[in-house]
Amino acid sequence: MQPNRLLYSTVLAVMLIFSSVAHGQSKPAQALTIERIFSAPALDTAAPTQLKFSPDETLLTYLKGSEQAPDVLDLWVYDLKAQQHRLLLAATELVTDVTAMSAAEQARRERLRIRNSGIVDYRWSPKGDALLIPIAGQLFLYRLNPTSEVPALQTLTSAEQQATDAGFSPQGRFISFIEAGNLWAFDTEQNKQIQLTTGASRKISYGVAEFVAQEEMKRMTGYWWASDEQHIALTRVDVRPVGVKTRVDIYADRSELVKQRYPAAGEANAAVDLGVLNLSDRTINWLELEQRYGDGYLARVNWVPQRNILTYQWQNRSQSELTLWRYDLASTEHQRILQETSEYWINLHDDLHFLSNSPHFIWASARSGFKHLYLYRLDGTLIRQLTSGEWQVDQLEAVDETAGLFYFSGRKDSAIERHLYRSSLATKTPSQPTRLSQRDGYHQFSFSRSAQAYVSYFSNTEQPPQVSLHGPSGERLTWIHENQITPDHPLADYIDQFGTTQFGELQAADGQTLYYQMTTPQVLADNKRYPAVVLVYGGPRAQRVLNRWGSYFTQYLVQQGYVVFQLDNRGSGNRGNRFEQGIYRQLSQLEVADQRLGAEYLRSLPYIDPERIGVFGHSYGGYMALHLILRADDVFAAAVAGAPVTDWALYDTHYTERYMGTPQDNPEGYRAANVMSYASQLKRPLLVYHGMADDNVLYSHTAMLSYALQQAMLPFELMAYPGKQHGLRGRETNIHRYQLIADFFDRHLR
Repeated sequence: MQPNRLLYSTVLAVMLIFSSVAHGQSKPAQALTIERIFSAPALDTAAPTQLKFSPDETLLTYLKGSEQAPDVLDLWVYDLKAQQHRLLLAATELVTDVTAMSAAEQARRERLRIRNSGIVDYRWSPKGDALLIPIAGQLFLYRLNPTSEVPALQTLTSAEQQATDAGFSPQGRFISFIEAGNLWAFDTEQNKQIQLTTGASRKISYGVAEFVAQEEMKRMTGYWWASDEQHIALTRVDVRPVGVKTRVDIYADRSELVKQRYPAAGEANAAVDLGVLNLSDRTINWLELEQRYGDGYLARVNWVPQRNILTYQWQNRSQSELTLWRYDLASTEHQRILQETSEYWINLHDDLHFLSNSPHFIWASARSGFKHLYLYRLDGTLIRQLTSGEWQVDQLEAVDETAGLFYFSGRKDSAIERHLYRSSLATKTPSQPTRLSQRDGYHQFSFSRSAQAYVSYFSNTEQPPQVSLHGPSGERLTWIHENQITPDHPLADYIDQFGTTQFGELQAADGQTLYYQMTTPQVLADNKRYPAVVLVYGGPRAQRVLNRWGSYFTQYLVQQGYVVFQLDNRGSGNRGNRFEQGIYRQLSQLEVADQRLGAEYLRSLPYIDPERIGVFGHSYGGYMALHLILRADDVFAAAVAGAPVTDWALYDTHYTERYMGTPQDNPEGYRAANVMSYASQLKRPLLVYHGMADDNVLYSHTAMLSYALQQAMLPFELMAYPGKQHGLRGRETNIHRYQLIADFFDRHLR
């Protein structure tokens, strides 16, 4: 099958230009090694993260590691007027062991995919006079203007308390946090801790987001302050209905029997209710959501600013309905504001924004086939559509109510790039916003409170991550992290050997466009056929083919003589409903067909050896790698599957049922998606690896696959990582893992 013409001939000849212009010809390029990829200093100089403006917009704070320890983050500040950076607080000034954390915090970081240590989170006080810093289970308050009576650094909680999910109240008097399943607050005026809820146990918690809320709904908290600081909305989570899954976490020096409440597909979820706590008398009015709406999920909770009105989003169990409700504290009445429905599923979002100066709100919906923004009255009356077209809005970034403008990120100009756009709340041309980000590539943004300035985090295939400060019309004011590859840059010794990247498109069986990305050696030798490795993820809503700075493992493989290929199959994100929803109730079917199409295209290229194409993926990508080596072994010669799902009946409710329904109502879909249904077909080399303390994709997935292959008397390779969870964090672990993968492909493809 022949592809369409390449969308981009973004051949990275710029890499060669760097050699002669940026850092001269003074020293030869070095070969990239896997050990160097995971060693200090970071190859891309570890750009600042978590950039936040102070409330008065005079300071910009961020987290950054040192050259010697790039993964241990410290708190820095940039003074916008003085244009100076300075270290505000080092992690080692707070605690001795910057890697220490409780089991609860470790699980929370796993849900957030945090790989760093040190200071990984912080919050500005509403008045801008202090910063809250959680680290190693403790909470610290750092004051910018200390006095003889008030020290600069104050310890709010002890290490024994293991506080999590800490934040300021809206006016800054209280600092709330979770301790042992109860909600607490530190009163900064009275300088004391206050316990706000009691009765938590191993089975019942207050103000805590349950497992599926954190892992799948990206709701990381279970409490929300009202603007008057007199009320807090909070959850009560009862995990007793959830089945207990017993697993053995195996570490290098011990084993632990873990009984985890894990809601598998088709089984019961935790019982979650929402209540309103009155701080004056500590009473809680419970809304009894499940009794009111039946089985489902509390997806989002928001207060309407300056009003005693609470809003919450309730999603039914099948996720085909999402309803926005309002609850009036004075009348105790519930009113439905709006409802989204689909014959497939409704994706959650964080784009509900209440205007402060008028009774209106902005809402996101994909009802048109693509995610767009809409303006509503508080009573649910639609005023107008704010964006439109056959392209996706990523998210609402900021609103300038004074100027009547809103800012959003989206894919209007390219499905493989992310840009910033601006439009009017009174727009009559929703399909024609103004693009503010100029350079082609992938942009992320952080706005000031007034929306008069923003920070852009940018990269593309030619430029490692840069951070810059911009004015409201997109003009760059200054660099925060320019990151040009100069002679003393860590990449300077290696970049001359980086490969060439190009983007292109193929047509799926139903005519939809599939984007791919391919990286080859800079110079392809005449009459030589190269082995190829397909990097696959393929899971719903994910997107891997993007014009942004890429993987160093890709460059390592290219330097070893491989061509590396990636394709976003149907079901991937940011392409609209039709592209995404074809996988409904049949995971692995369209994905395998599209990845096979990509491999067949590779086989058609004159410089690819059609008998030496491998595939590697992790998590959903591991699931895909297994299906491809079992069901498309005529095009794939070897596979590596990392932490793979093998049976969707073992995975959690919210994710699995969204796409597959339940095992009870879709047994044939689950059978066809089950890797073990094809295990006896293995004919090619296979390597599987998995963390032995994985609480997301449980090790039992790999154990079941191993048993099925053994029963079929089929050889395969298995690497188990003691004590490691789904993300397999740790420098030595990752050096070992990626060297293992590279050696496996060298044995079977070269």
